[in-house]
Order: sequence, then C-alpha cells, then structure tokens
Amino acid sequence: MTRVVPAAVRSSVFGITAALAAACAHPLSHPIGPADYPRTRPELTQYTETSHYADVRKFLDSLRAIGAPLTFGSIGKTNEGRDIPFVIASRPLVASPSEAKQLGRPIVYVQANIHAGEIEGKDALLALLRDLTFAPKPNALDSIVLIAVPIYNADGNERFAPQSVNRTEQNGPELVGTRANAQNLDLNRDYVKAEAPETRASLAMFNTWDPDVFVDLHTTDGSFHGYALTYSPSLSPAAVFGGVYARDSLLPVLRARMRQRHGFEVFDYGNFVSDERGPIADTTVHEGWATYDSRPRFGTNYYGIRGRIGILSEAYSHDSLSRRIASTHAFVTEILSLVAEKGSAIRLLSARADSQPLAWGRSPDSVQMVAIRSELTSTPRSMDVIKETLVKTGDSAVTQAGVPRGQRRSGVFNTIRMPVYDRFNSTLDRVPPAAYVIAPQDTAVVSLLRLHGVRVDRSDSAWTARGEAYTIDSIITSTRPFQGHREVRLKGRWERGLQALPARSFIVSTAQPRGPLIVYLLEPESEDGFVTWNLFDSDLKRGGRYPVTRIFDLSRRGRAAARRSSASALQEPHD
Repeated sequence: MTRVVPAAVRSSVFGITAALAAACAHPLSHPIGPADYPRTRPELTQYTETSHYADVRKFLDSLRAIGAPLTFGSIGKTNEGRDIPFVIASRPLVASPSEAKQLGRPIVYVQANIHAGEIEGKDALLALLRDLTFAPKPNALDSIVLIAVPIYNADGNERFAPQSVNRTEQNGPELVGTRANAQNLDLNRDYVKAEAPETRASLAMFNTWDPDVFVDLHTTDGSFHGYALTYSPSLSPAAVFGGVYARDSLLPVLRARMRQRHGFEVFDYGNFVSDERGPIADTTVHEGWATYDSRPRFGTNYYGIRGRIGILSEAYSHDSLSRRIASTHAFVTEILSLVAEKGSAIRLLSARADSQPLAWGRSPDSVQMVAIRSELTSTPRSMDVIKETLVKTGDSAVTQAGVPRGQRRSGVFNTIRMPVYDRFNSTLDRVPPAAYVIAPQDTAVVSLLRLHGVRVDRSDSAWTARGEAYTIDSIITSTRPFQGHREVRLKGRWERGLQALPARSFIVSTAQPRGPLIVYLLEPESEDGFVTWNLFDSDLKRGGRYPVTRIFDLSRRGRAAARRSSASALQEPHD
C-alpha cells in the first residue's frame, strides 16, 4: 500500500546557515499544527516534479521557521560552491558529536541524491524529517541520533534535463538531474580516491560524528522485477562486523516489516543474469539473480570496511514517483526503528570493531586477516524471485517511460526459483603487519590516509626494523580510462629482512580503529586500494620496490619513540 504523508502547508524562506544552528530561532506566534508543516515539491505537484536545490533549502528553512527541534548545518561545499545541507534530529536535540556520544545512542547517517537523477531519496528524506519531528507519539528519535543529508550531489541535481536523457530507464518525473557531479565524477565510485569535494566533506563527517549506521539512498535502473525496493549490506568480505550483522540480523527483519507494515515486497539488490551478468564468471548460468560489486569505491562497501554498518537502498525505477518515495520513506523509517530497538547491540558492535585492531599491536595471536580481493560466490542460494513479464508491442515506439522501445509492462508477475548470488568470498587475504612505513616523498598518500580517519606518525631520523619489502614483478594498467584514471594492478612478492627506513618516513600503525581499512588501502595487490587509483604511479617500475614497507615489530619503540613524532589525524604534511 502507499503510505500517505501529511497534507499541509505554508513555507517561508530564510537563508540556510552553513554553520550549525538550532532550529528554534524563529518560532511562530501561534501553536504549530499540520497546516504549518512544509511540503516537498513532489507533494505540491501531485508527484510530477522533484525538488530543485532551492526547494530543499526552502523546505529546511521552513522547518526552522516554525521552530522544529532540529539542528541545521552544512557538511561542506560542492565543486560549484553550493552548501551541502545536513540536519540532525533527536530527542533531546544535540548539536555536536560530543553531545551525541553523551546520549549513548546509535548514530544513523542517511544520505540521499548521490546520483542526482535518482531523486526519491531526497524527497522521501525531507518528508521523513518532518514526519518524525512532528509525530505526537514517541518514535525512533527518542532512541537514536539521525543525521540526514538530503541533497548530497547538489551540483548534479541542478543539471535538469528530460528523464529520457538523464534517466532513460526511469518512470519519471519528466525533469531530473544527472548522475555525476559538476566534475563529471560518479560520487559513488569516489570513496577510496576521494577526489570530489563532496566526498572529502562526507569523509570528514564520518570521522567527526562516527555514525554506527550509514544508509545510502538510490534508485535502480535495471531488471523488471516485482519489488518496490531492493537493498544490500556492505558486500566486501573485509566488512567482518557491520556487513555480516546487517546481512544476517537487520535486513531479513526489515524485509518482513516492509511487507507486514507497509505492504511492500523488498529483496536483496541485484539484476537478472539474463539482463546483466554482472560479476558472474560461470557461463553455464543462464538465469539467476546477482548483486553488484564488492569494492569500497562504493559508499556502503567502504563504510563496512571502516567497521560500521552500511545499507544500500534502491527504489524501483519502474514504479511511479509517488510509490518510489513511499517505499523509500517506509524503508528508512523501519531502519531507524530497528536500529533504535537494537541500539545496545549495534553500539557494542562498533566498539568491538574499534577495539579488535587495537589488540593487534599487543598480541600477535589476535591478528585477523583482511580480505583484499574477492569474487562472487560460486555456491549461490536457491530462492524465489519475482519477475515481471514484458510484452512486445510490434512497433518501435516508446509506450512507457523507462521501458525499452517496442515493449510495455504487462503487470504479470511470476515467482521463479533461481540461484541468488548475493555475497562475495575472499580470494586473497593479508595478515596485518604491526605497521606500514611509507616513503617520505609520498605526502599525497599520507594526506589521503588522514582524510580517511587514519592516524599517521613520522620518523625524525633513519632507523631499521624487521619487516618485508615488496618487489614488483609486473604492472598491469587498464587500457580504458575510468573516472579519469587508468586502474593499476601489481604482481610481485614480499621478501623478509631487516629494513632500512629513511628519515622522515611516515609510520602507519595498524593497531588503530581503522586497521582493516589501512590494510585494504595500502596493500599493493588490493583490488581497490591506493595502487588501483594511481597514488603510487611515479614510484612504480618493474623490478623495483613498492614504496610501502611492512614492519613486524614496533615493540622497541623505547628508542624508536625518540626518533618519531606523532602527527594529528587531520594535519597535512609540510613537505
């Protein structure tokens, strides 16, 4: 069934601040009622239009004008200088990370509009903020802290063009924004290399607020199936905490509640193999359901390797806009409710993810291998999947928005038993060393590590330590550019010995909360690390040494400590 959102509304425009500010600065003189609540642009246009950037600002300013108990701010600016607004909602209201931590609750970060043509998350999140804030009964805001970022790709949002141009496989609205940002970067491929100002602002928010759960709102553009929404946990095998917990403990419950409470069928994200083979290598498989990529260039996969829960939400592009918004609204509502119920377990999971790497430096027996390469499972589950039949029309005319020429939707759905490929297995694991040592010249690498929330120290003089150096046997460079890069893969071998390390080397201990992420980013054979994105290109040559060394033992830091000086996690190197 379609969830009905409140009717309502007057709205006023006051400029949104770029700094944090409490929402109650301009309360109305009369009691607040439903007639005062702002409405989104889809609500105002009978779901024929989506919000422009100015509409989002107007909606948020209207909430503040009527005294909504919310905290407003900006995570940073886009490439074209637009503020990227965020809103914090909780009871009691908090305005800083320290205040949020003092509440002892899970922090949930919900982001919409990373692909600006996929618009329902943006409008659903605005409506959800309003609905939760003014709900007369207790709700999830009494047990969690919500950080909402409704228009992450603000520049892409403003590049409105016909849906037939910007979103060819989507059922309206007529005008939508583009997938890429103003730099023509896909922000959901940027989480490792972090080249876009939007990504850097997002990582800063992750480091500052340390959310327990990250939810990224999207819209599919693939197979014709029978689900109002599909979802995915972090798929990387390196996401050993949040990925497994979300897959096995959260998402099955969400699936049941979406059906029981809202009448929406939802399922694991994917496409039919007959439409898109995706990562399936087995050519004998002619039909099945397969998920997408496990690499951390994608936001929810990245967030899982940080030791937290990441959830991907994909509304069904072939549904009407009103139904897509309703299903997304319901899904996020149920996520917040479930996280509130399981708050203690989720916070304990975050604490365990942080504390386990801390033991790596004290007890070698506690070290857990990190998966740095993976492949789609070869042993899929057999499950029932709902598929819609398309009917050929006999001509090449477009009959329905988002439907291929010469075809139309039939409304006939069949449940078919088929293999479901929804998880990945590790194909290459690495044991974390005590530390990685980075060559003094690689300051850009260090800056990026710090942006990822990694602590980096620096030696003051030359020193030696037991460890391993990597000799490069071959450099494999992609022949096709992707996101402005030619991806690189190394093959070679680690060789043990006493390592001579120059003065001013950078030292990255793995005994810190982002330990698994450090391994993933710095290992030379990682499938999506810094080598992949050309961070080390100037240092690479066949037969040469990779400019990052593994160190086994930092226990002699009585002497080493005198040589090393600690640098702040956010401080940029000076040379």
